[in-house]
Amino acid sequence: MRMEDVEVDQRKQLPNYLLDAAGISIERMPMLNVIFDRMAASCTDSLQPMAGTPCYFSVNGITNDRVGDIIKDYEGNAVAAVLYAEQWDSRVIIMLDRDFVFTMVEAMFGSDGAEPPLDVERTFSNIEIRLVQALFDRFAKALQAAFAGTSNVTFRVERVETAMASLAIGRSGNMSICANIMLQALYRGGQMFLIIPHSALNPLRQKLAHVVVSEGGAADPRWREQMESEVHRTEVTLSAVLDEKMIALEDVVKFKVGQILELEATPRTLARLESNNQVLFWCQIGQLDGYYAMQVADPVDQKREFVDDILSR
Repeated sequence: MRMEDVEVDQRKQLPNYLLDAAGISIERMPMLNVIFDRMAASCTDSLQPMAGTPCYFSVNGITNDRVGDIIKDYEGNAVAAVLYAEQWDSRVIIMLDRDFVFTMVEAMFGSDGAEPPLDVERTFSNIEIRLVQALFDRFAKALQAAFAGTSNVTFRVERVETAMASLAIGRSGNMSICANIMLQALYRGGQMFLIIPHSALNPLRQKLAHVVVSEGGAADPRWREQMESEVHRTEVTLSAVLDEKMIALEDVVKFKVGQILELEATPRTLARLESNNQVLFWCQIGQLDGYYAMQVADPVDQKREFVDDILSR
């Protein structure tokens, strides 16, 4: 390669080096606003079936700040999750303040907001920690979906911390983007902080510099009819579960042909109707024309199932 070509390549790369040194400018990354708005909308939709009252999420602001400065005021007053992004080889933080946690606990467990907000200085209970762990899993998926189209990245909850000093994702002086997402529910609310280091976003700088939104095409009646027809013809596998019983492996290997396993189910016990490991309905089991039959008794209460899953952990 000639020296002239090398010099030309170096001049082309010089603006990138200068931008990297200057850090992330929010004004030059308008796609960040779109991504965080998507995450807020996804959080709203994800929690709607789980809470007894509407929960709304909205972006309150995006700032550039040092990680240490962001979290220093929340020692003992927040719980945070460290998410690992394998494709970026980087970590991000989702932090929920005390008001956020208490509001979500009340919303999830059926409060109507008549009682005044809880305002006490205490450590978070085991149930509250379990609840936010389940929420962090949903928020990680919402963030992943928000970045779809900009970066094919997956976020995995690495650990949950209540001690802010343990949130080490680099030097405390490293610059980060911090999105403040507000929660509104039960006439009160709380704050979520999404902290992403500049080092993770620098490789995406060019993609974040342009707003890209998917545009829905005009409705095609023929395509819609074909889609509806194919969906109606799709075959799904249903499973009916009457009862489950935990048995030690040493007892399983001793099973014999003709042995009877006693279950706690009775003729009035409702069976779970499942598809793809998702509970759909509670059904009564019986016989019809010599076959076992299922009669739908009640639909599944997704909110109740969600809360029961948390309490059973």
